[in-house]
This record gives sequence, C-alpha cells and structure tokens, in this order.
Amino acid sequence: MKDRTAAADREARRDGFSGERALVLPPAVVREMEKDAYASALHITDIGYYPNARRHLRRRESAIDQHVLIHCVEGRGWFALGRGETHPVRAGQCFILPAGVPHAYGADTASPWTIYWVHFRGKLAESFSAGQRYPVDIFPGSTSRIGDRIALFEEIFHILEMGYSRENRQYACTLFHHYLGSLRYMRSYRAAAAGTKERESDAVASAIHYMKENMEKQLSLDDMVKHSGYSQSRFTSLFGRRTGYTPLAYFNQLKIQQACHLLDFTDMKISQVCHKIGIGDMYYFSRLFHKIMGMSPRAYKQMKKG
Repeated sequence: MKDRTAAADREARRDGFSGERALVLPPAVVREMEKDAYASALHITDIGYYPNARRHLRRRESAIDQHVLIHCVEGRGWFALGRGETHPVRAGQCFILPAGVPHAYGADTASPWTIYWVHFRGKLAESFSAGQRYPVDIFPGSTSRIGDRIALFEEIFHILEMGYSRENRQYACTLFHHYLGSLRYMRSYRAAAAGTKERESDAVASAIHYMKENMEKQLSLDDMVKHSGYSQSRFTSLFGRRTGYTPLAYFNQLKIQQACHLLDFTDMKISQVCHKIGIGDMYYFSRLFHKIMGMSPRAYKQMKKG
C-alpha cells in the first residue's frame, strides 16, 4: 500500500513551511499512468519544494513502494536507510531513497535544508535509483547546469499544476526522465552544454555564472571573492569595470530578474517567489523589488494580469 507520502509529511509538521509547494497526484491518476505503455516506465506520484524546512522530519518504519529523490540546495539535513548509518547531507547534494526499504530523513536543527523532492515509480525507476543511496555532489562549477536542472523541475511542476490530462502526464514523464538522467549521467549532461556554449574564462563571467547557479542562496561578497580566486579589491574592481555594478548589486538584479520571470510565467504566490530567489524576508524583498522595478511585486503581478 502506498504511504500518505507528501500529505503525511505536512500533517506530521502541523504547520507548513513558508513558500512551500507540493502536489500529490490523485491515486486514480497514478493508476492510469501505471497502465499507460509510455508513463509506466517512469512516473511521478508526488512532487514538491520545501524552503528553509525547519523541523522537517519523516520516519517510515514500513517501506513504501516509491523511490524518493531529494535535492538539497541550501542548508543541511540527513537520511538513513533501514537500520543503517545516518548520512549527513549538505547544500549541493542529492540522494535517492530506494523503494521497499524503511527510511528516515530530516532537516538539520541549526541550518534547516531547502529541498526539491520527488516520489516516483515505474519499470525504469530502480535503474535510476541504483547507486544513488549516498549523497551525490552537484556543486556549481564552470560547466555546471544547476540552473537548467531547476528550470526543468519547475517545468515539470508547472505542467502538472495545469492538470492531469494524458498529454500533460506524458510530457511530465518525458521531462522527469531527462531530469533523472541529468543526475545519473552528470558528466555527459555537463559536457553536452560545454560543447555547445562558449563560456568566457575570465573572473567576471565565472562570477556571474556562479551567481546564477546559486540564485536561491544568500551569497556574500566573501563567497564571490573566494570563488574568483582574486583579492577582494581586485575582484570588485574587475567586476565594476566590466558591468558597472558592484557584485552584490548585480546579484540582486539577477534575483529580481528571476522574480519577474516567475511572476510572469508561473502561478507562484509572491511569498513563494521570495523564497525561490533566496530572500527570506518578504519586506526586504518588496523594498528591493520596488527599488529595481519601480513598483511593488503585487503591482507588477497585477499589471501583467491586465
């Protein structure tokens, strides 16, 4: 029998996480996918995003029949399989809990994780799950495509939000196959982009790429300086000369640019958009948005609707 999965997680917490999103596909829809020649190979049963998931804890003494993928993009957490050892998880890592094995996982008390998660099944599910029982590093780098992968997740989530028509379900399955492949065959996934996109090798281009790959984090100037390999004065001078902005001002512009994209093309609430771009304070987000766009996030959203 299928566990209550995402619904049970929410009940166990009593209250939700600010900015969270989750979809639990109806059992009837899941049964239809299991009968579908296309979707039966690999399909999602639950999917979601938990930002700053304080007190997030799940223990399943009885095994469930779904594999559970968790990608930690901020903070820390842990997981354990059966009665085995506990594995710490930090930002920039993912893991897959195999179906049929009791498990537990949760957020770190001091620095709770922000996670993307998916429950999935299908004839190919075990082949993707194999070898992923330990944390896998997917840290940002000059050829990383973390932003692309997150965009892929968002597209899957959005298409399922639009409804569970046969076409939507099959398209979501196709995207999810690609999403899992990007983790399973990470070198090939990164090499494919490196072979088709020209990337500048200078410190400024590398810093901007680093910002885009860490959009959901609160990067400090020290973080950027360490990544650049230059002294702080040299890095800020190079960055200002190339872009006309300080590194932190540029990063904030990228965040608001992403916020506008989410307000334009998704049904996310403003509070959810705020967390998606790594800003935990709604008031600060509104002030920053107004400073850059000349209007509040709410006014911008209403203008786009009109």
